[in-house]
Amino acid sequence: MTLSSSQEEGFSQSSLAVCLGAVWIFFLLRIMKVLCILAVLFLISTKHKSFELSHPKPACRYPPSQWCRSLEIAIECKVQKQCMELGAIKPNQTVPRVALTLYYESLCPDCRRFITKQLFPTWTMLQDIMSLTLVPYGNAKEVLSVNSPFSCQHGEPECRGNMIQACIIHLTGTSLAFQVIYCMESAANCLQLYAPSVSWAAVDACVTGRLGYKLMHGYAVMTRALNPAHTHVPWVTIDGVKHEIEAKTSSLFHLICDRYKVRTI
Repeated sequence: MTLSSSQEEGFSQSSLAVCLGAVWIFFLLRIMKVLCILAVLFLISTKHKSFELSHPKPACRYPPSQWCRSLEIAIECKVQKQCMELGAIKPNQTVPRVALTLYYESLCPDCRRFITKQLFPTWTMLQDIMSLTLVPYGNAKEVLSVNSPFSCQHGEPECRGNMIQACIIHLTGTSLAFQVIYCMESAANCLQLYAPSVSWAAVDACVTGRLGYKLMHGYAVMTRALNPAHTHVPWVTIDGVKHEIEAKTSSLFHLICDRYKVRTI
């Protein structure tokens, strides 16, 4: 049987299409195989890293089963963060807490950054071994004026903000107040969220009454008594001694842990 030229051309095109299709399928299968291999390698790598992160291997003299038995052991084995996140640490009640005092002002950008990025995360994890005192006064000055007895670095709004925080600390206690103050940096209705038993009317009465001025005067006395005198804010003392804290959360965290560790020896 003899094919015409048009039939030969059609047959050639059909054969070429079949060959190209076969080649495409071959390369597609090879690509899928490579992707599968890469996916398997990625999963193995991820699991390996996850295992390393969730199972730290610190060099210490205690077996893993005892790492969270006490705060002292957790510190020595460098797993205090993991243990505290699990709520597994029982601090030694006979060891005094590390006392941190923060002298600050409500509208100071550096103060707000220190509170949100360093102090609050550290306090959240280490509050069982540290005591916190907040002094919302900063660079304010007492002045002889009936209408405005305080002058603040960032103006009248800051004076009112300092007094509001002073009243919240007085009405709720430092622990709840600190959560409210931290929350106020990014949200509203923080008082109702963390201290629902204290009404905003009570805070406002404190701010507009004599109590607010009395509290601020007390903070003024505390700030003026600093030795050496404060030159900037935030001004941090630990156990009564001035400390310059680096601009990273870990520096404060490890400083508190190291101070506590010394007391347990």
